[in-house]
Amino acid sequence: MIVLVLNAGSSSQKSCLYILDDFIPDTPPEPLWEAHLDWTVTQEGGILTVKSNDIKQQIEVKQRETALKVLLNTLITEETKVLESLEQIDVVGHRVVHGGAKYNQATVITPEVKQAIADLIPLAPNHNPAHLAGINTIEEILPQVPQVAVFDTAFHTTIPPQAKVYPLPYEYYEQGVQRYGFHGISHQYCAKRTAQVLQKPLKSLKIVSCHLGNGCSLAAIKDGICIATTMGFTPLEGLMMGTRCGSIDPQIPLYLMQKYDLDVEKVSQILNQESGFKGVSGISADLRAILKAIASGNQQAQLAFNIYLHRLRNAIGAMVASLNGLDVLVFTAGVGENSSIVREKTCAGLTYLGLQLDLAKNNTFSVDDNIAAKNSSVQVLVIHTQEDWEIAIQASMQV
Repeated sequence: MIVLVLNAGSSSQKSCLYILDDFIPDTPPEPLWEAHLDWTVTQEGGILTVKSNDIKQQIEVKQRETALKVLLNTLITEETKVLESLEQIDVVGHRVVHGGAKYNQATVITPEVKQAIADLIPLAPNHNPAHLAGINTIEEILPQVPQVAVFDTAFHTTIPPQAKVYPLPYEYYEQGVQRYGFHGISHQYCAKRTAQVLQKPLKSLKIVSCHLGNGCSLAAIKDGICIATTMGFTPLEGLMMGTRCGSIDPQIPLYLMQKYDLDVEKVSQILNQESGFKGVSGISADLRAILKAIASGNQQAQLAFNIYLHRLRNAIGAMVASLNGLDVLVFTAGVGENSSIVREKTCAGLTYLGLQLDLAKNNTFSVDDNIAAKNSSVQVLVIHTQEDWEIAIQASMQV
């Protein structure tokens, strides 16, 4: 089966092509073809980077309306060609950030599903419109090929009511105001991969998965399902992030509006784009820049890092409490996979759990490795998240 994966965002489009057979390997294979369209590189347009056949090619793309068609054309033309025809594609899997409470698994896209994705645009304004644009383009180019939505929220639909319902008037919950959670595709993949690496049944493990990138969230996973997570009604809740504040006193936005005569759009911009590492440090949303500033003695950067670690350790403690114990702590995504100092400092505050880090392994680990000390009561894994592969698997199972 040939599976095309489309992972669309507001400023980028990631795509992969996989060939799946009846045997699904534990370790994800390299995609046959992959492409990344980035709209942030130049002001004039986007840069499309395509990798296939041991070739890396870059193409300048001027118009968003035709960008996906240009991207797909690289599958069947010139040096990057891997298919004779686009009609060879058996299924297209789309990452969809928000599926609401209704969709608890990957779902074949129908007009009803498209409408549900559209209805949730107010809760995912940077992502759901891009997902719909990709779905519509595939319908135009490949009308006979089934498309599958793989929802980031689906993995979190197992969260019990006490962790899902906010303590607001119940009528708002009935109208859809609840904890949804995000990064679910990543958390789900990492949980399964953890069980494979440890060679233990997934249902036997209590896992806290830490997806730490520019956006950050934790998931508490027990018996193979999610029972708690840090992101909520929107991706703003929970941990401190690159530009997002995470959880704060809910009265603060109201105070800012009253005190400084700010409107809703400005407050939303402050909370989502001007806070987190960027807001506290005054330097950057990028942890690498923060650490460089700390090395130069910048106290504000140090404060930002300390807040980040404090809130991360506190949130892990809350996830452990929901699990009533911990077998495995997982680090994944850009920061989780690449920052040894974040892993070291985080684990240093969790020794009360019997967690002991092997510092040498932490600094020299390989992909999908256990970096816990031999005498540690809790295993610590660094997992390279592979959302595209998880999307491909889930999409293939629906057709």
